[in-house]
Amino acid sequence: MRILLLEDEADIAEPLLLLLAREGYEAVWARSLEEAWASFLEAEPDLLVLDVMLPEGEDAGFTFAQEVREGGYAGAVLFLTARDALEDRVHGLNLGGDDYLVKPFALEEFLARVLALLRRGAQHKGGRFRRGALEVDLVGRRALWRGEEVALSPKEFALLELFCLYPERLFSLEEVADRLFPGRDSGVRMARIYVHRLRSKLAPEAIRTGSGGYGLGLSD
Repeated sequence: MRILLLEDEADIAEPLLLLLAREGYEAVWARSLEEAWASFLEAEPDLLVLDVMLPEGEDAGFTFAQEVREGGYAGAVLFLTARDALEDRVHGLNLGGDDYLVKPFALEEFLARVLALLRRGAQHKGGRFRRGALEVDLVGRRALWRGEEVALSPKEFALLELFCLYPERLFSLEEVADRLFPGRDSGVRMARIYVHRLRSKLAPEAIRTGSGGYGLGLSD
């Protein structure tokens, strides 16, 4: 998935870009409105992450969001700004924003909001993920392998969904445990079991194992 980050401050943008790249996203950094428009027109992103106050104006991010919405953009918009007044949040959402995160913020919260927005966007687009012999209906919570439906438990599907949302990433057992079994002492052991179950229900090649952990093992 492609994410466009419009942020003029490098000390804010660079950690976000590293985080998004680590999570397997294609993240493009625009330092100005001119760069943002060039990137946007080159390839429409799935998510816009917009600083509001830019050298071009204190409402430049709001203006950019309004213009792309008026042009028919249907992707998600997340505003990042130090302006925490209620009227600013309401204004941003009324212009077509989907979420509003006030600086300073934790990277974990930023990532959680990005994931939520992209999941919501997948639902609006039909929520279909296809790669190789695998097809996943993220909305209907169904998985098919070579056209045949595979019966998955809620936790097995949650693991598959994680791999589909981050198809280029590898997750350690600790990361899987944190996401599927938060707070459980047996989380790592359970994560190993569910990776094995998912692989056995799909196919050995569906789940890859690397030095960084586990992930989707299929190519387009």
